[in-house]
Amino acid sequence: MEDPVFFPILLSIFTIFFIVGVHAQQPYIGVKTTLCNFTDPTSPAFGYSCNGVNTTCQSYLTFRSQPPFNSVSSISTLLSSNPSDLANLNSVTINSTFETNTLVLIPVTCSCSGQYYQFNTTYIIQQENMGFFTIANNTFQGLSVCDAISAQNPVLSAGSLAVGNRVRVPLRCACPTKNQTDSGFNYLLSYLVTSGDFIFKISSMFGVTSESIFQANGLSLSNSDIFPFTTLLVPLQDPPIISSIISPPPPPATPPPPFTGISTTNSPNNNNNHTWVYAVVGSVGGILLILGSIWLFIFINKKKTKKKMNDPFSTITTSESFEAVEKSDSVLLEGISTIAQSLNVYSFDELKTATSNFSPTCLIKGSVYRGRINGDLAAIKRMDGDVSKEIELMNKISHFNLLRLSGVCFNGENWYLVHEYASNGSLSDWIYNTSDGENALNWIQRIQIAFDVASGLNYIHNYTSPSCIHGDVKSSNILLDGEFRGKIANFTLSRSALGEDGSFKLTKHIVGTQGYMAPEYLENGLISTKIDVYAFGILLMEIVSGNEAGGLSDVVDSVIDDENGLKAIMDPRLEGKYPEDLAIMVMRIANGCVKREPSRRMGMDEVVQSLSRIMNGSLAWESSRS
Repeated sequence: MEDPVFFPILLSIFTIFFIVGVHAQQPYIGVKTTLCNFTDPTSPAFGYSCNGVNTTCQSYLTFRSQPPFNSVSSISTLLSSNPSDLANLNSVTINSTFETNTLVLIPVTCSCSGQYYQFNTTYIIQQENMGFFTIANNTFQGLSVCDAISAQNPVLSAGSLAVGNRVRVPLRCACPTKNQTDSGFNYLLSYLVTSGDFIFKISSMFGVTSESIFQANGLSLSNSDIFPFTTLLVPLQDPPIISSIISPPPPPATPPPPFTGISTTNSPNNNNNHTWVYAVVGSVGGILLILGSIWLFIFINKKKTKKKMNDPFSTITTSESFEAVEKSDSVLLEGISTIAQSLNVYSFDELKTATSNFSPTCLIKGSVYRGRINGDLAAIKRMDGDVSKEIELMNKISHFNLLRLSGVCFNGENWYLVHEYASNGSLSDWIYNTSDGENALNWIQRIQIAFDVASGLNYIHNYTSPSCIHGDVKSSNILLDGEFRGKIANFTLSRSALGEDGSFKLTKHIVGTQGYMAPEYLENGLISTKIDVYAFGILLMEIVSGNEAGGLSDVVDSVIDDENGLKAIMDPRLEGKYPEDLAIMVMRIANGCVKREPSRRMGMDEVVQSLSRIMNGSLAWESSRS
């Protein structure tokens, strides 16, 4: 039922807009700020217009801590801010280090420079192959603009920056207009939009009205789309203090897909008008009969000393047999009872009807069949052995980029898992195809899929309790829906990332796929989320190169430092249609994921942020080509 309070609020907002009008400080132009070679020097993409009451004012920026810029000292140096003021504003000491991805407030003095407001800092090039685009959108996270940097450094060429070059970087800031000061706003904060942000969320964080943000940025209720790694002006009456900012909750279990420029219309299997919920038909006695059969099956299987893993999508390498720790009967039965209550329990006859009696015409691959249940397509997978752990996990997690488990069935000695249907099959079918490039994935699709997989892994690593790992990240375990959005499948090898005491886990039962297994896991049985990070790094290289896993980790170092090396490894079916600077950034991410020492590898939260930035840059690149 809709909230009756919502409509008066909405009506009042519209009334305010009609009476007052939108007196915009600056027009928000979205991802255009990430473009390079923008030909119009008067475009708002270059900076915020110098149209305030004062030509100089106290202003504020936000920044998200990322190594190596994750301490008061390093951030204040990067952004030329006073370290004492920065520490006080963020309620930390001057020697403090921030956790990765912490929102940091930056005090700056904003001044007019020509027709634009800006605050200047200087950046010294630290490594080869850095361009103005990378500096603006990676190092400074979107606080500056590629062409604005170019205009400030006329003697430097974006394509030939050398280590040690000093680059003048104008940061985006602004001073209040007369309309804003008359309304009591004395400061403007340049807020860096991040994935999952929206106007009402940002206004709640800073304790201001959404109307004031709409007006400051030339937005409206009907035009309120904002994009990661762009800046949004937030009008403030008083200086911001980190302790007064309301921290948003962790991202929801199933966030809406990010804007990509690719159609995100729901495929039939995702349509909300369809229903996946199949009523559990039968009496209580029927359910008890099913549970009794399941208990008998598990009891018999516990007598076996060696378990067989027979997943047609996996190439499993198993060490000498070690007996796994198993749950007690009471815990198993409790878990099975929960399954019966929260997932659809299908009868075997229902699955036979859905698959035309498991007809070969419905066979997708191995033991996975395509079926139609209640009008919707579904993937029905026959499993051998005890899969209660996988079912228990899939029953607890929910995310757009994890293949959804809809229901289960038990018959004879087999489990049947009913999943959402991914109409474009596995990623491996697309990236290893050696035929002509007519059906090859383009650059945008590849980056979107990589972002999807990273988002799914970030969710299970950082937003589940306890944190868990997938354990078998590889191209054949990534399925693609009708819009080529990536879904992580096959959680057979998934497990908790930490032991009961919170320490890393060790195992002698080494299972996984050759080429994707991290050295510390393969050699010592060490289990942590970093083994998924390693496998993702290999997968990322496969996505852009079209080559299989073997040996890719050995060549990535040479690729990121050699333009010719990059061209040699990129998938020829792309036909050179990709932004080289962003491709190098992708390879750097891959390199950061496959470091031999786990502690030196990136976290999936860092990977998601970096790929989001690359996605925005790729969309801008594609837009500039059209």
